[in-house]
Amino acid sequence: MSYFRELPNILYPSNLIDKESSQQYIAVKNLFRRVKLSAEADGIASLFTKYTILEGQRPETIAKAFYKDETYDWVVVLTSGITNIKDQWPLSNYDLQRYVENKYGLTGMNDIHHYETLEVTDSKNRLILSEGMKVGQNFKIPAPLDTNISYNIVGAYETTKHTGSGDLNPVKGISNYEYETILNESKRKINLLKPKYLMRYVDEMKQIMRYDRNSLYVNSGLIVAANNRLIGP
Repeated sequence: MSYFRELPNILYPSNLIDKESSQQYIAVKNLFRRVKLSAEADGIASLFTKYTILEGQRPETIAKAFYKDETYDWVVVLTSGITNIKDQWPLSNYDLQRYVENKYGLTGMNDIHHYETLEVTDSKNRLILSEGMKVGQNFKIPAPLDTNISYNIVGAYETTKHTGSGDLNPVKGISNYEYETILNESKRKINLLKPKYLMRYVDEMKQIMRYDRNSLYVNSGLIVAANNRLIGP
């Protein structure tokens, strides 16, 4: 990821065992020097295009397709608000299968993770209960008081009509595999910075990365860390 090339350097007191003195330094990238979109810019919808990450796509492949340059993969990541790509980027179907198997085991991946409500409407198409709310296995709602009104319970594969008395139990179990799949799919929706704003963003990022003058300043891309080792090599 070429983002790391843009990070400024810092001269840090060497911890190498073969260092010649306590005054020896090594240059490393300053990983604490980070940038992100301001809240103001992040809220301007006109700057972005909504994008759905396809199966197997990586930041560099999206950058190649969207910006014609795979080295702008870091722009895809940062402008999408991703701070931990390992946890926030969707897994491929193959990797998801392996992840679920490792986390829950072959027998446990189909165990119930939690229960959710099914959608319930009445015969006049009025919403009685929204789907997708986490509830207990024995969650119930009362039957309609008006005997002329029936309830329609929208399931995963069919809609059933409830016309009798007695409470309803409109819930479905979500397996561990289904839960992880839903969570993984939710990561596919990102916002991409429109190409016409790309170079402006890159230029501003480089400007922000530069160091201001201070007591540790060497140049705009280099500072010296304080050295508290006063004696010994």
